[in-house]
Amino acid sequence: MLFNSYLFILCFFPLAVAGYYALHHFGKPRAALGYLLLMSMWFYGCNSVKYLFILLAGILLNFTVVELLSRAERALFRRLLLAAGLAVNLGILFYYKYYDFFIENINAWLKTDYRLLQLMLPLGISFYTFQQLSYVIDSYKGESEKYGLLEYAVYVSFFPQLIAGPIVYHDELIPQLRDEKNHKINYENLSKGLYAFSLGLAKKVLIADTLSKIVTIGYDDMQQIYTVTVVIVMLSYALQIYFDFSGYCDMAYGIAYMFNVKLPVNFNSPYKAVSVTDFWKRWHITLTRFFTKYVYIPLGGSRKGKIRTYVNVMLVFLISGIWHGANWTFILWGVLNGAANVLDRMAGRFFDRVPKIIRQIVTFLLATCAWSLFRSDSIYWFKKLWRHLKRFRGGVVYEPIVSTFNNLIETRILYRLGLGGVIDRFPLMPIAEFLAILILACFYMKNTQEKVEQGSYGAWRMTVTIVLLLWSVLSLSDVSEFLYFNF
Repeated sequence: MLFNSYLFILCFFPLAVAGYYALHHFGKPRAALGYLLLMSMWFYGCNSVKYLFILLAGILLNFTVVELLSRAERALFRRLLLAAGLAVNLGILFYYKYYDFFIENINAWLKTDYRLLQLMLPLGISFYTFQQLSYVIDSYKGESEKYGLLEYAVYVSFFPQLIAGPIVYHDELIPQLRDEKNHKINYENLSKGLYAFSLGLAKKVLIADTLSKIVTIGYDDMQQIYTVTVVIVMLSYALQIYFDFSGYCDMAYGIAYMFNVKLPVNFNSPYKAVSVTDFWKRWHITLTRFFTKYVYIPLGGSRKGKIRTYVNVMLVFLISGIWHGANWTFILWGVLNGAANVLDRMAGRFFDRVPKIIRQIVTFLLATCAWSLFRSDSIYWFKKLWRHLKRFRGGVVYEPIVSTFNNLIETRILYRLGLGGVIDRFPLMPIAEFLAILILACFYMKNTQEKVEQGSYGAWRMTVTIVLLLWSVLSLSDVSEFLYFNF
């Protein structure tokens, strides 16, 4: 089930909120928790009942490992349990996400003909696997409280963050679900949560899905596009993935807020970053902190000299690239980001003298170039895109992109307002203005968490919420997945 669907907005979510608070109202906290678990299972099972069993099996497996760890006294047995827990979790992830990629490369290198399984990737498996790994590792280290099976199952499957994060730690979510003051409806939190949800839905439906039309045409018809169109496509994808992931994070944050649960911030205006290092402190924050806590620090972090620090940074970004997908483009993307972070650490102090806006623009352009690799189906097509970038061909924009953008309802309204002649005379103008406005918004506007936390919910915000919800719901002609669902 998707947040940006009629089923979720008009049926599932109202039932989830109403039932949860109703059971708490009648003094049934465990029943309320059980109800939240069942609703989360419904939410996930809409994608595939088959993969719902994988989620449930993982919950039971990891809970059992932690139970055995709590009872084990011998250090060797505890290490074996930890190793078994890590191996099974990572093994399941490898099987579904990387098996075919591994076999394809074996076949290519060794000229073999092993059969591919062509498995469908279980939705959210990368996220809930990491979430469960964090609990197993913390339990082994004695850094977690012992929870009941129901609490643990809700922690793993809590639907606002189940499919695409944020990656939440057990001590961030379960205490909030236990807190009795969170068992009553908080109308201020409901208002703030609905406001955040409406902003996120608008980002996804009105911005990201619009940009996806341009990006899809560009990458599908790469043979037909040249310099100006390639620039438009690259900028469009950089903005698409920004507003798509930002929209999801806002919606997850807002939904949880309506349950009186505050999720960790996962997206903090990354295009305001003044360096690549700063960018990765702002983009997918909970993934970065997971790798920092469970990979970078155990490898030695920055405690063992500069060379070892640089090697550790490269390893973390290599793993991050692999985590994002089973393709050489993701691996190379991770390596490039790691190299950029190392260079930033080596020479960053020299760039501190450069004006902030220049550093922001350079970081944004570097991210945009890296995203073009991230989006490409293969390294071959990435190289082809960059070859076409150098072919000016008169600066003409690929006509299907112009016509697709100009056929949007919002553009047709401009025609109705008498601006059709200007648009026909300058067909690139609507796209250019749209992209320019979005880039300026990324650079200068507050992020949703800041708006929610710093402002009061009055008549103006209520109006904005209602308008954005109505506009977005009426624009749900095509329900599209969030980009991070693929990871």
